[in-house]
Amino acid sequence: MRSTHMPTAPRRRRRSALAATGLVAALTLTATACGGSVEQAASDKADAAASQAADGIGDGKIQIPTDIADKLKEHGIDVDKWTSGGWKDWDKDKWLSEAKDFVNPVIEGLWKPDRMQSAKEANKTVTTQDASADQGLSDPEPAPVQATAEKTPYHDNAAPVGKVFFDSPDGPAVCSGTVIKDVNHPGKSNLVWTAGHCVHAGGNGGWYRNIVFVPAYNDLGKSAAQLSNANTTEIAPYGNWWADWVSTSNEWIQGGSETGGAGAAYDYSVLHVKPEQGSKSLEETVGAALDVDFSAPSATEAGTMGAWGYPAAPPYNGLRMFKCLDQPGRFSLSTTLPTMYRIGCTMTGGSSGGGWFRVVDGETKLVSNTSIGPEDNTWLAGPQLGAGAESVYQYMSKTYGGR
Repeated sequence: MRSTHMPTAPRRRRRSALAATGLVAALTLTATACGGSVEQAASDKADAAASQAADGIGDGKIQIPTDIADKLKEHGIDVDKWTSGGWKDWDKDKWLSEAKDFVNPVIEGLWKPDRMQSAKEANKTVTTQDASADQGLSDPEPAPVQATAEKTPYHDNAAPVGKVFFDSPDGPAVCSGTVIKDVNHPGKSNLVWTAGHCVHAGGNGGWYRNIVFVPAYNDLGKSAAQLSNANTTEIAPYGNWWADWVSTSNEWIQGGSETGGAGAAYDYSVLHVKPEQGSKSLEETVGAALDVDFSAPSATEAGTMGAWGYPAAPPYNGLRMFKCLDQPGRFSLSTTLPTMYRIGCTMTGGSSGGGWFRVVDGETKLVSNTSIGPEDNTWLAGPQLGAGAESVYQYMSKTYGGR
């Protein structure tokens, strides 16, 4: 590993610090530019809360859309039993895996503050052997960059960022995600970007269940002690947003593994979400969304990148948002796979799926997401987002964006 005391390290830290100012400023501006003033965004939040009674189901029973109910029935799954706990059956024969088989009916009240806090990090760790497999295509390992805590309230400083919760065979799990713009439905996006391994187990598994996005999770960055008796508003100020459809790459579905595997270079996903209660779009409610940069710039052309997320594995506990900024290098797991971006960063599991951003012509855009990292948590790697990623995005926007 390259030492932080090497002569080049101070210059790299200086570049990152200088770039950080512009990147954070642009991200902050995005938080207000898309949704008007912060006060207006707060008003939207109040409106969303006020509309819960009006939009709630009269008999208290969750109404599952007909297409989802029909899909469950096709696989021999009883809808009522599913929402009453049947989803906990992870029998291999009932674990839906194919892209067309995703189902995620809303189970209102499932993701309460204590259950969110119990969720374990969804970590994709590569071994030392994996990381050195194709060093001929990889740049030297970057010096670690210490993650820094994002300023609170998060809505004022990194409004598009949040947490993705889901259930796996091992129990509740958590990743990070980003609200992204929907080019076909401007100003009213319900799209979230995260990692493929946060929604699907890859080649040896299927779709995870009860997938929910929580924007500006723990908005004020309160400690575990302060949240010991937290109410829903404290932990999820803009509500829970259930994924009614999710799309990831076929390469991840077929080749993803517990250490990334052949699917790591394609480890991305787009969620279309809807509020557990309320009717406004995610972008309107949060007041922010980011464009996605599908130009797949080379590591040398990309400039400084910043990774945001909620690391949950020690020494972090998943309650606070952190960020790292660094010049990316190339990382490759195989000569047959596209190279990935790699930056120095000490964020751990739980930051998976969190967006990587860069400034393009003064505008902050999502350019990658956290996918894999080493056992000693000194760097992160994320996929380049090119034509394949854009096709996943366009499919979600055109097919589900208008809902």
